[in-house]
Amino acid sequence: MHTINCNGHLIDLSTPHVMGIVNVTPDSFYDGGKLKSDIDLLQQVNKMLADGATFIDIGGYSSRPDGMDITVDEELNRVIPMIDILIKEFKDLNLSIDSFRSRVVDQAIQHGVNIVNDISAGMIDEKMIETVAQHRVPYIMMHMRGTPQTMRSLNKYNNLIKDINFYFSERIATARAAGIDDIIIDPGYGFAKTVNQNYHLLQNQGLVKLHNVPILSGISRKSMIYKTLDIKATQALNGTSALHMICLQQGASILRVHDVNEAMEVIKLYHMIEAN
Repeated sequence: MHTINCNGHLIDLSTPHVMGIVNVTPDSFYDGGKLKSDIDLLQQVNKMLADGATFIDIGGYSSRPDGMDITVDEELNRVIPMIDILIKEFKDLNLSIDSFRSRVVDQAIQHGVNIVNDISAGMIDEKMIETVAQHRVPYIMMHMRGTPQTMRSLNKYNNLIKDINFYFSERIATARAAGIDDIIIDPGYGFAKTVNQNYHLLQNQGLVKLHNVPILSGISRKSMIYKTLDIKATQALNGTSALHMICLQQGASILRVHDVNEAMEVIKLYHMIEAN
């Protein structure tokens, strides 16, 4: 049984959970610039929690391919006020910070965040692993190469699944050695991978579970869906739900999503399949 400790609360990940995405960025690929006020933020998170989200993931840096780089101070100015609002409004909120910068993570945790979601697995900021270990919070580490600005060209692999597994073996060992107990891995759909590679990864995601840690799947409305279907990200909910079922069947413990209600429906159907 996999459990993680979020600020003293044990969460059982042997059954799937949903993480709702909250972007406070102007340039995210799907929902950039949607939050215009504090009320918008509270309404969005309240709905996500009411729909069944266990976790809320807040981010102030768009990690889409070729995304705009911003300073640490700008990222902090985006996320810290929003974190304060959410922590004040929602008791016992399982709030994750989506950042690869240790200074942002450190400040976010001091303001009430209790999970770290790092797309770089500590490869971009050398102080990240140490920072997470000091605060003793769960750590989500994703597979990626390079940075959001360079990853698109770094998609040549000897063997995609073996290379991803080797990457996680090394990163998990580093995190464990530093004293991080609760680790979740994210295979990194859309990060330094072609569309075809993403689908190969999806079909073989279960092989990444060999590390005996929970898997988070972040596939919601991504280009692997809308490019394949020749539609826009705003039209990719149906395709997202279809692939979420495969993520669950391939061992995902957490679905990171824009649309919580629909993801919860997929989980309910998944449970029915598994029960029969």
